[in-house]
Amino acid sequence: MAFNDFQRSTRAGARAIPADALYDAGLRQHMLGIYNYMFAGLGLSGATAFLLMQSGASALFYSSAGQFTALGWVAMLAPLGLLLIASFMAQRLSTAATHGLYWGLAALQGVGLSILFQAYTSTSIAQVFFVTAAAFGALSLFGYTTKRSLSGMSTFLMIGLVGVVIAFLVNIFLQSSLLQFVASVLGVIVFAGLTAFDTQRLKLEYLDGMSGDIASKTQVWGALSLYLNFINLFQLLLSLFGQREE
Repeated sequence: MAFNDFQRSTRAGARAIPADALYDAGLRQHMLGIYNYMFAGLGLSGATAFLLMQSGASALFYSSAGQFTALGWVAMLAPLGLLLIASFMAQRLSTAATHGLYWGLAALQGVGLSILFQAYTSTSIAQVFFVTAAAFGALSLFGYTTKRSLSGMSTFLMIGLVGVVIAFLVNIFLQSSLLQFVASVLGVIVFAGLTAFDTQRLKLEYLDGMSGDIASKTQVWGALSLYLNFINLFQLLLSLFGQREE
């Protein structure tokens, strides 16, 4: 076969690949990138929490009297500050800054987890983690595969999220066990819904041929939304079903 004939046969074979198949392959690769970033972020948070607990450095953030130290309050509020930066400056941040914000938030979240883990037994932490992972996986799979649009849930989920945040902030001063329980239950419902909703949203936001810095930043922002859903779902389930240290 002549070289030109070989070229024509190669181009013909390339054209024979259906556009839908190419799109699906690109979408799977894109979603895999999002999940990889999310799992890496969870790993960093877990490693940070473990190292702080093993080294005893968590005492810098949480006193033996059961109160946050000044550094502890900084560590707990810093992720909120990073999230505000992410909300208002997402489009203006460079790829490197976007990655730095994500990994910084994951590390700081590990500080918060190290404080939380001191209150619960290691067995219950492991059990709740696996329950959270199974629930998250099922909800995310539903969001990815369902043909039904979940966009109608957005208003309810946003209102619910704001309500849960306000309830927890108010309960910092009230210290009501009933309000804590109700807010935790509602929080589980909200973040379960957000897991399915965000997965579908990320799937629909994918653009064919997305690559380079745009693809990298989009995957990191997508990973951040799923990471936050997982972390919050885990913490809420732990507060509801975790066994406290005696």
